[in-house]
Amino acid sequence: MSFELTKPILDSIRHDVAEGRDSAVQALLSELHPADIGTIIDRLQLDEAVYVYRLLEPEEAAEVLLELAEDTREELLGSLTSREIAEDVLEHIDSDDAADVMSELSEEKQREVIALLDDQEQREDLQELLTYEEGTAGALMAKELVSVRADASVARAIVEMRQQAREVDHVYTVYVVDKDDHLVGILPLKELLFSAESTRTLIKHICETEVVSVQVDTDAEEVVNLMKKYDVVVLPVVDKEERLVGRITFDDVMDVMSDEATEDYQLASGISEDVDATDTPLVQVRARLPWLLIGLAGGILSSRIIAQYEGQLRIEPAMAFFMPLIAATAGNVGVQSSAIVVQGLAAGTLDGVNLAGRLWKELRVALFTALVCGLLIFGVNLALDQSQALTLTVSIALFSVIVTAAMFGTVTPLLLDRAKVDPALATGPFVTTLNDIVGLLIYFTLGHLMYGLFP
Repeated sequence: MSFELTKPILDSIRHDVAEGRDSAVQALLSELHPADIGTIIDRLQLDEAVYVYRLLEPEEAAEVLLELAEDTREELLGSLTSREIAEDVLEHIDSDDAADVMSELSEEKQREVIALLDDQEQREDLQELLTYEEGTAGALMAKELVSVRADASVARAIVEMRQQAREVDHVYTVYVVDKDDHLVGILPLKELLFSAESTRTLIKHICETEVVSVQVDTDAEEVVNLMKKYDVVVLPVVDKEERLVGRITFDDVMDVMSDEATEDYQLASGISEDVDATDTPLVQVRARLPWLLIGLAGGILSSRIIAQYEGQLRIEPAMAFFMPLIAATAGNVGVQSSAIVVQGLAAGTLDGVNLAGRLWKELRVALFTALVCGLLIFGVNLALDQSQALTLTVSIALFSVIVTAAMFGTVTPLLLDRAKVDPALATGPFVTTLNDIVGLLIYFTLGHLMYGLFP
């Protein structure tokens, strides 16, 4: 049954904390999943959060820590001693999660925590994971895995697997390596079961040598795409010499997908860095202001275009009525086109697609859409008994603006992607502002021409 944190429950916990009724708080927490406990701690003040956290058993506390919001986790870690982090947190979580926790500490505290770890192998694993650049497979991977030698017998392999499995929470795949730890394949458990009684069968005779892997410096987005493409729940990670060094599981990939979706949404909304409602006003202003200034510059340029055609508006004031229509349509069409391209780039369906072919397809869609909208506004203006010049100006301008905005919305994300810039930028104020400017320019240019032909 799912847990819903209501105000009465939160108030009750706060009251129990204030009164020091530890048993009442522990009784409630004992019935909850770590994720639900994390939700409660996220809503508490720092002193209350620390109090509740210290009531948890070390193993559960470590799991809860991973479920907390990033800001809450950083504050909570700041209240813990280096020894508490080493013994009560890192000892109870996988190496990839441990590296994530360590990355939120200062370099000085990292050194203190690592020095306090009793397990030499754990120290070395953590130090290795912290060297990988964020956003790469090496930074995502966990060191815990089960592997067997290709030249080992089935019986010997089973013994090895049992020993290694004690250190691994979830055994998705058994990897097969050679004497130098080079990845040579994976071991299907079905084949292992059928060969379990054999003492002579070697692992290399029953393993699968076709295996998808990634290197430590592979980009995290490529890892996501590979796992989706091949429908796997875990990927092995190898170094430059093809030695097996770790694995990436689907839960780590889900975190990457969530982070990427959040980043793309923020970029499309005109927010230049990762922020949330809990960030300080200064941080939020820093994230929002750049694109607002770009929009402001676009607005100033649009106003100058209108000023250039002030005389045209005096001749036919009714042209002003359709300015919002032209600008809004240009922006909307550009966003639609760029959103489709960005979605295709993110899903990998546009990899290797010819630019000219993509433009031709989008042009056909744009022409049909523009024709429908142009004829519709033409009929509306005729029904409203607008002048011939205004009717033709609005209809032709709308047609032209839709085609132009669609082309611009298609080309921009493709060019940004080729330039190694996040194409999500193209779905935000960048494309909208430029299409507004271009739309108004087309509108007034056509108006000037039409009123010259049909005075």
